[in-house]
Amino acid sequence: MSNNLLSLAGWYFLPNLVTGYAQTALYAIFMRAGEPKPQPGSPRHIRDRKRVFIFVILAYLCYTIYESDWQLRREGDFYQHLGVSHSASERELQSRFRRLTVQYHPDKVTSGSASEKATVEAIYVQLKLARDTLIDPAKRLAYDRFGPEILGWRQCTTIRDYVITGVQRTAVYYIGSGAVLVLLGVLGYLQQGKFWRYLVMAGLFVVEVQTMMRPDCPAVLTKLVNPMLLSTGLRAPYLPFQMLSLLRKFALTFFIAMSQLGPVLQGPQSIGTNEDGVSPQLLDRVDALAKATDQEVSRLMGLELMPVAAGDQASHRNLRTTLKEWLVHNTIRNDTEVKGAIANALDRRRRQGAMDASMVG
Repeated sequence: MSNNLLSLAGWYFLPNLVTGYAQTALYAIFMRAGEPKPQPGSPRHIRDRKRVFIFVILAYLCYTIYESDWQLRREGDFYQHLGVSHSASERELQSRFRRLTVQYHPDKVTSGSASEKATVEAIYVQLKLARDTLIDPAKRLAYDRFGPEILGWRQCTTIRDYVITGVQRTAVYYIGSGAVLVLLGVLGYLQQGKFWRYLVMAGLFVVEVQTMMRPDCPAVLTKLVNPMLLSTGLRAPYLPFQMLSLLRKFALTFFIAMSQLGPVLQGPQSIGTNEDGVSPQLLDRVDALAKATDQEVSRLMGLELMPVAAGDQASHRNLRTTLKEWLVHNTIRNDTEVKGAIANALDRRRRQGAMDASMVG
């Protein structure tokens, strides 16, 4: 569960941080010298940030899955330690263990430093643990489905005991993961595709339980995935518990990736802004401010017009005079046609005055 929480933290903080640095680096690499860089909030900057953000999310998704697979390969499994196939019989396991004992038995190491002897002894202990686990039918079936954690299930002796304990632990894992997802949804995270997320989680739980309870390995491993891996040589074949571990990791990281890509892919809105570079939250605040200003102006106008509404004739005449002067000075005189008419009238008056003066003279 702690690894899942760390993964959630990484998904919510790293992509946005990496996007900013990647966009700056791409501008520095691909933009010609002297060409102005798009300013934050401009349509091009938002469009480029959206594309970089999508690429970063998809790259981080692939990296997370690769990291999980690399961790499984680094840890290995009991079959790889002994160097046998998943279908090896008890005789093959015993024969392989005897051959390895010749090389790694502590009594065979007569020379070398104390650290080398300790290393050989650790290898021998690991090989013996792998042999003892795989030659026991109950432990072998449990190991294939639940992994090395069965070594701590001291109370289990039969296949039924191992299956019941494994299903109980799986149920606890999914209940805990579901609680974390619900809590994140309440806090405002992972809002995209909540119904499908819970449906897929329930489906994965059913797949795991079915894989744990069946007597053989899933056909998707034995007939599709593992033959392809063997033919390409990419890695060793998967065991059921390794496949289930990757499915868990992929489901969790895919849900988080889609929660961040959903708002970007569904509409013109990008990371916190719309296509014009304006934040929706900012528009909401401006709208609220405009409404509050309109209410305040209405209140002040009511206070100013209160004496007129009360029947004060002097205030009424004063208001009419003031409004008339305001209309004359700010509307009529500023009108283009009115200005032209006044100018023509003044021009005719000047010409008439000049003619009168010449006649008198």
